[in-house]
Amino acid sequence: MTLKLYDAVVIGGSSGSTDVLKKLIPSLYGQLKMAVIVVYHIHPDSGDYMVKYLDERSELTVKQAEDKEAIEPGVVYIAPPNYHLLVERTRSIALSIDEPVNYSRPSIDALFESAADAYAEKLVGIVLSGANTDGSLGLRYIKDRGGLAIVQTPETAQMDTMPRGALSATSVDHILDPDDIIKFLNRIAE
Repeated sequence: MTLKLYDAVVIGGSSGSTDVLKKLIPSLYGQLKMAVIVVYHIHPDSGDYMVKYLDERSELTVKQAEDKEAIEPGVVYIAPPNYHLLVERTRSIALSIDEPVNYSRPSIDALFESAADAYAEKLVGIVLSGANTDGSLGLRYIKDRGGLAIVQTPETAQMDTMPRGALSATSVDHILDPDDIIKFLNRIAE
C-alpha cells in the first residue's frame, strides 16, 4: 500500500485531550518529516509545563510556537495560552489575540482553516477529545481543500462532544483510537 506524503499535521483537542497528547507526541518517530501543530484548550494563565513535559519525553523537538517563525518538519509547535495559532500561506506561524472563536483562544477552527489554506492536500487534521465543537468546521475545511481528516473514536474520548461534532460536520477518512492514530502517523513517517 502506497501512503500519500504529507507536509504537516494539525491536532486539536480540549477536555480530555491532554492525556492523549502526552501519549501521542512522545510516541512519534524522530524521523517524522512533517511539522506537527497543536492547539488544545488551556487556561489563559497556563505556563509552558506541557511543552517542557512533551519535549523531555519526545524524539521530536517540542516547542511553544513563536510569531513569524518558519514551520519546519520534525518539530511540534504548541499554541501558547491565550493566543490563536495561525499558519501563514508562507508556512510560518502567526500568533493572534483576535476575539475567541467558539469561546476559545486558541481556536482549533482558526488553526485548521489557516493550515488548510497553506498546505491544502498535504495536510492531516486530527480532532481529539473535547467538550465543545471547536474543530468541526475546520476539519470540514481541511477535507474541502483535499486534506486528510482523522477523528478520535468517540468511545475512547473522555469527552466525546468534539469527536462527534467533527463526525457530524464532514465525512472523515479515519476514526481511530489514540494508539491507532500513533501507528498511522508513524506509518506515514516510514
